[in-house]
Amino acid sequence: MRNPAYCLQCDDGSVLQHGAQDMMITIDGMSQTVPAVVGWHCPTCGTCEFDDGEGKRFSATLAALRQLANAQRAASLRAIRKKLGLRQADAGRLFGGGASAFSEYERGKTQPHKSTVLLLKLLDRHPELLEELRGT
Repeated sequence: MRNPAYCLQCDDGSVLQHGAQDMMITIDGMSQTVPAVVGWHCPTCGTCEFDDGEGKRFSATLAALRQLANAQRAASLRAIRKKLGLRQADAGRLFGGGASAFSEYERGKTQPHKSTVLLLKLLDRHPELLEELRGT
């Protein structure tokens, strides 16, 4: 066992505790638990210094959840764009990013800026605002 280690994230003197704890990952409102992650855990902020092999296990779960979240975001953007009656090129010009931007967003190749996602969600709820946006 090593000497007491302190959390570098908290910087408040929190002593790390060694053991196995479930760790929750949340991306875009979707959550996944990685069970019994062994390492040095901070009781204050929840960060962990992983034991050998645990970082890879945690990262694999994170990557899978990120891929699922990206696919759901892409499908949502496509559905909203179609609901608004916009072609991909029109949406790219209207929201920025160029003619092929929405094709890349909808294929998950690139991620739109947060403001684009928020504006699309707003237009999904209030499609009548699209005409006002076009007039600017």
